Amino acid sequence: MTDVLLHGGRPWGHEAPADILVRDGRIERVAAGIDAPAAQSFDVTGGLVLPGLVEAHCHLDKTLYGGPWVPHSAADTLAGRIGNDLGRRAELGVPSVERVAALLARMSAYGTTHVRTHTDIDPLAGLRGVEAVREAAAGSPIDVRQVAFPQHGVLTNPGTAELLEEALKSGVEAVGGLDPAGIDRDPVRHLDLVFGLAERYGARLDIHLHDGGSLGAWELELITERTRVLGLGGRVTVSHAYALGQVDEGYQDRLAQGFAEAGVALATAAVYSFPVPPIKKLRAAGVTVACGHDGIRDLWGPYGSGDMLERAMHVAYRSTFRRDEDIELALEAATYGGARVLGLDAYGLAPGDRADLVVVPASGAAEAVITHPARTLVMKDGTVLHN
Repeated sequence: MTDVLLHGGRPWGHEAPADILVRDGRIERVAAGIDAPAAQSFDVTGGLVLPGLVEAHCHLDKTLYGGPWVPHSAADTLAGRIGNDLGRRAELGVPSVERVAALLARMSAYGTTHVRTHTDIDPLAGLRGVEAVREAAAGSPIDVRQVAFPQHGVLTNPGTAELLEEALKSGVEAVGGLDPAGIDRDPVRHLDLVFGLAERYGARLDIHLHDGGSLGAWELELITERTRVLGLGGRVTVSHAYALGQVDEGYQDRLAQGFAEAGVALATAAVYSFPVPPIKKLRAAGVTVACGHDGIRDLWGPYGSGDMLERAMHVAYRSTFRRDEDIELALEAATYGGARVLGLDAYGLAPGDRADLVVVPASGAAEAVITHPARTLVMKDGTVLHN
C-alpha cells in the first residue's frame, strides 16, 4: 500500500497545522514538517482534518435516493407513516440495491466512512432488506453495520421475533426495538425479548423510542435498569428519546446520570419539530451522544442529503447552539460519538488510528458544521477516494 502524506492541514483538536503520514492504512505520524519523499503527497494547507464522519442512525433499505422524485403521500401521524411505508414499498421497489448503492456513493463523497442502518424486519419483507443492504455495501468503501429493526412492532406482529433472530444468525450486528409501550403495548415483554436476543448473540441493541412525556421517560428508566443489571454498558443505544426533551430538568438530570452509570448511549436526528435530547447536559454527565439522518428521501419523508456535516448543523440549530464550543458538540456526535455507539476500534486522529480522514476548508469545527463546505479530500483506510 502506498504511503500518503497530507501536508499543511490542521487536525481537529490541534492548535497548529501538522502533517499526517499514513502507512498501511493507519496513521503513522502527526507532526509538523514530516519528510517522506516516497509518499504520495497531498497539499491540504488551510484545511481542517477530521476523522471519517459516522452516520449512526439511518434507514438505507427504505431510500428512494437515485430514482425519480416521489411526492410524499403519508399522513402526519406515526401510524400514517407506517401504513404508507407498508402500502407502497412493493409498488416502488423498496428495498432497491441500486438506490442504496447510489446513496452510499453520495455519503462517501461527503466524507462518511461508517454507517449504522436500521433495516426493516417483518413477515412481509423477511430478510430482503438485509440482503439488499449487504449487496449494496459490498461495492462501497463505507463500513455498513445493520440493525435488525422491527419497524412494525414485535409482539403486535407475529413472526417478527423469529425473523429478528434469523437476522442475527446471518451476521447482522445489532438488534432493534420500537416503542415497547406505545407500539407493542407491553414494555416488559418487549424488553425481555430484545435484550434476550442481544445477550444470546453478543449483539448491540438500539431501541427507537418515540413515546413522549412521562411514559417515554419511564421506558428510558426501564432500559437503563436492564442495561445495568445485565452488564451491557457500551452496547445499548436509545434513538430519538423524545421524552428527554419534554420532562423537567430535574428528571433530565436523573435520567442522564443513569445513562452515564449504566453505559446507555443516545442517538438523535433532530428532525422536524420533534424534541431533541439535551445534548449539553448529557455530554456533561458523560453520556455518549451520536447522530444521524433518520430517513433519507424515503416513504417517511422527502428530506435528507446524506451529508453528516449538514446533519450536525441541524442538530446544533435545533439545540439552539450558538457558541463555537457548543456547536462542536454536534460535530462530536457525528464523529467520536457515533464511533463509540458502533464500537469502532482505532478511530480518530492519533498515530495507530485507521486512516479514515476528511478535509474541509474551514478554520475550525464550528465553521465546518455551520457552513458544511465541500469536502476537499476523503480517505478510507489510507486510500484517497475523493480529492
